[in-house]
Amino acid sequence: MDQVFAPWRIEWVERDDKNPDVDCVFCAFRDDDADRAHNVVARSDHAFVLLNNYPYNPGHAMVIPHEHTGAYGDLDGETLLDHAHLKQRTFAALESALDPNGFNAGLNLGGPAAGGSIGDHLHTHVVPRWQGDTNFMPVVADTKVIVEAVEDTYDRLHEAFAGQDGATAPGPDAAVRVESPPKGL
Repeated sequence: MDQVFAPWRIEWVERDDKNPDVDCVFCAFRDDDADRAHNVVARSDHAFVLLNNYPYNPGHAMVIPHEHTGAYGDLDGETLLDHAHLKQRTFAALESALDPNGFNAGLNLGGPAAGGSIGDHLHTHVVPRWQGDTNFMPVVADTKVIVEAVEDTYDRLHEAFAGQDGATAPGPDAAVRVESPPKGL
């Protein structure tokens, strides 16, 4: 039996609002101002950064365009540029906050066939990696151990985004506002 002690997960399991009336959780988080409660750590004009509730590693984030579409070709130039710019800022914030040795980043396009559980609202996964983060647990025991609570990662990443040029932090419970790239860039 694979078993990992993760007491912080009980809040997710026992939450009252399990989004029964929400068509798209990403759109709901985009439109809601409860950033810390939803793990939305940064926002720009056309996208936002959300920490993954089921991280592969600490700092596993998703950069999500505001537009609800599963087709990459549907995004207009301004949204594409802002999405790419926010990914760039996310790499920098993760480097500052967590000092990883590298990253895996990519889109799951096509829903379940591509390995994504949310296929109709595209998003880019950014996963920090460390030398040796694949240790004996996943190799021998087929079990991954996450070494930091998502809430603690949120605090570290929030501070790192807030320290970037052109970023403003309205408070600890609100996402850091990140400047979008200038139009026509």
